Amino acid sequence: MNSYAVFLRGINIGGVTIKMADLRKALSEGPFSKVKTLLASGNVVLASELDSQAVKAAVEAKLRESFGYDAWVVVLEAERVAELVEACPFPADDKSTHSYVTLASDAAMLDELSKAAEGMDGVRLLRLGSEAIAWLAPAGGTLESPFSKLSSKPRYKSTTTTRNLRTLIKVRDAAAVLQK
Repeated sequence: MNSYAVFLRGINIGGVTIKMADLRKALSEGPFSKVKTLLASGNVVLASELDSQAVKAAVEAKLRESFGYDAWVVVLEAERVAELVEACPFPADDKSTHSYVTLASDAAMLDELSKAAEGMDGVRLLRLGSEAIAWLAPAGGTLESPFSKLSSKPRYKSTTTTRNLRTLIKVRDAAAVLQK
């Protein structure tokens, strides 16, 4: 049995509202066990015999069927989430900046984002691997930050999602419990 973290894109904002209890119930009806949701922003840990690509396909299909919206998710093995948290050099808690990690199901989209961000004034990025970019935003100015504006473009909607580093730490810790 493998442990996974599933990151949903765009729920509980922009008109797509899903209660976490309903999300947990829907996913528990699929080929998953030990389904747990974290926060209200679409973070799930679960166990499955499927590989990560099959988990992605099954979760997206279940979300479309159960909630009627174009669902996109990024799925990472629990161990990989832990590695990304450890690899991020930015602080989880800082009064002047917030640390984020943009996750992707398509490495080419992260390549494109990295290239597009080159030369942006005040943008600090670090590629953590084929599926993640860590970046900083000024406290209170995340949505106005150049990289946030870039990464929120519709082109990246189906392949990327962003989480605060503190959220990734919570997901890592919850996924570690599944492995016990």
